[in-house]
Amino acid sequence: MKDKRLYLAVAACALVVHIGALWNQFAMDDRLIVVFNPMVQSISGVWGAFATPYWPANLGGLVYRPLPIASYAIDWQLHSAAWFHGVNLLWHAGAAVAVTALARRWASATAALAAGLIFAVHPVHVEVIASVVGRADLMATLATCLAVYAALMLDSIAWSAAFLVLGILSKESAAAAPALIGLGWALGLTRPSRRRMLSFVASWVAIALPYLLLRWAVLHPYEGFPNLAPQFAGQGPLAIRFTAVAAFADVVRLLLVPLHLQADYSPQERIAVTSPLAPGFVLGLLCLSAWVALTILAWRRGRRVEAYGLGWVGIAYLPVSNLVVPHGVVVAERLLYLPSVGLALAAGAALDRLPRRAWAMALFVLAAGAVRSAVRVPVWRDNRAAALAMIADAPLSYRSWDYLGWEYLWTGHDQRALQSFRRAGSIYPGDARIHLAAAHMAYTLGRTALADSLLARADSVCPRCPTAYRNQASAAQLRGDTAAARYLLEHVQPAPQRPL
Repeated sequence: MKDKRLYLAVAACALVVHIGALWNQFAMDDRLIVVFNPMVQSISGVWGAFATPYWPANLGGLVYRPLPIASYAIDWQLHSAAWFHGVNLLWHAGAAVAVTALARRWASATAALAAGLIFAVHPVHVEVIASVVGRADLMATLATCLAVYAALMLDSIAWSAAFLVLGILSKESAAAAPALIGLGWALGLTRPSRRRMLSFVASWVAIALPYLLLRWAVLHPYEGFPNLAPQFAGQGPLAIRFTAVAAFADVVRLLLVPLHLQADYSPQERIAVTSPLAPGFVLGLLCLSAWVALTILAWRRGRRVEAYGLGWVGIAYLPVSNLVVPHGVVVAERLLYLPSVGLALAAGAALDRLPRRAWAMALFVLAAGAVRSAVRVPVWRDNRAAALAMIADAPLSYRSWDYLGWEYLWTGHDQRALQSFRRAGSIYPGDARIHLAAAHMAYTLGRTALADSLLARADSVCPRCPTAYRNQASAAQLRGDTAAARYLLEHVQPAPQRPL
């Protein structure tokens, strides 16, 4: 098969399997990052995005990803949700082709086709492709693949550096590119001179310093806003790492057997692991050990592409694994988009070594994956579909009931919203925002005593958190609940002092 046809086949497969996304609207975080974000609603957001955080200031001003925001500002001018999703489809098709191109330079056309198709239809990617805000992962992954390709295949410092800049301005995960390039050198996929390697390193330093300075300048005013997974609240460093290791079982399951998917892994779907004897930790450690053993075995047997792919998985996942720096989630399917490139490379090369009769089973698995992905896409059709899917997929997650409560809140089903928020609070009482939302609904329903008790519960978690109160009051104002908004703001504001 000629390479051009190979790439067209992979791109077509990536588009066809997820074509249902064109009928999706804005769901969940799409509404916060895109629909309600003033930066996106003006063409000035194209350049203003470089001076503002990714998350709006009232939601913490977390992380710096200007390129996705700039692209949303461009897309917003067309006032079409289908256009947003169509652009995401093109980014995914581009990433699948980039994976295919990487594999093609190191393996046969058959292996490259297998790698590209695995990446194109893998069910764990659906969250990234079918939701608008998944674009950050799509852009960062494509840029990372191109940065690696430019370095290892073209030996081009300039092009590799350019793609690295595009990647890190899309999402922090692209910062793995230098390590991925270094792994390629270490495994002998290419052998530049030592002087050439140092030139690449110098380009990375030249990029890192201004990027970190710019990132610090933009995010510095928002330092101190909590961004830690609920499971880590009140836990020490060891418990956080035990929990991170336990999460490797989910990572392996999602990459190899993605039958069950869910958009959230909050408590009580996943809880903190506090002992090295806990079954979850032991299982996660076994999965981690198996990955290390397979990587070493592939390297010792001279299977460089398989070893590189397995190494890619580890390097790309490490920054979001909570082993180094804890962050806002324990497990998330969207975080596996970049690591899965390594899985596709390794699996494609391994399949090429199997007898041709084994390819029938491989084709069946690919077809099953494509069907699983296509069926999963409508989960992000709108807020209601996403909320109901979360309840079905992750009924023990307090965020599932939180999202359902907000869906009821915006559609005027106040009693159901109150019940959902209280259900969320009973599952995990450590999030003050849940109690504030429940208090809003209770006050609107005329249950003032219940609202007061819910505010007291919120204060016990986060004493008089002004930002959370103001956000809930803003939601009340948008709904026309002016009395509830006033009630929330009066509670958080200090009482006026009497004159002496």
